[in-house]
Amino acid sequence: MTTFSRRKVTALAVGVLALTLAGGGIAVAQPGTRAPQGSVQPAVRQPGNSGQPAVSAADARAAKAAMSQRIGITSTGPGTVAWAVVSDAGVLLRGSPDVVSAKRYGTGQYQVLFNYNVSGKSYGATVGTTDALNVPPGGEASVAPRRGTPNGVFVQTRTSTGGVGNRPFHLVVHN
Repeated sequence: MTTFSRRKVTALAVGVLALTLAGGGIAVAQPGTRAPQGSVQPAVRQPGNSGQPAVSAADARAAKAAMSQRIGITSTGPGTVAWAVVSDAGVLLRGSPDVVSAKRYGTGQYQVLFNYNVSGKSYGATVGTTDALNVPPGGEASVAPRRGTPNGVFVQTRTSTGGVGNRPFHLVVHN
């Protein structure tokens, strides 16, 4: 019986490899090709540089105050989701009861504060709008824990060409 199972696994592995190579092959960079006009490569980060703005004393006080704003309804239990919808200006438009505030630091740099520690959670964000047709502008959003703020999430938005740009976004935190 084990020989039969081993043969199946081997055949499956060979089949997956064959389909992968036949379907997409292996991409090779061509020396004469150039990036499209207008595309921007992200800046190279130096060791110790998180790419986030520094946390000011006022921001640290706001984050500490947010931790004490516990509301009766919380989304901190296992398997729950906290969420926020933030405008391109950094205004918190709506969110779950545990979202306290949102702030824009600079072009495409945002912070969202919660009333509980989110440093060990999973984050996800996407560019999105709140208009009736819900057609977001082109772009992308990336997320990270907010440096020095255990109840904060840092969101950076970019245009569809890769340049830093202000974009509205939807953020989720999976507990």
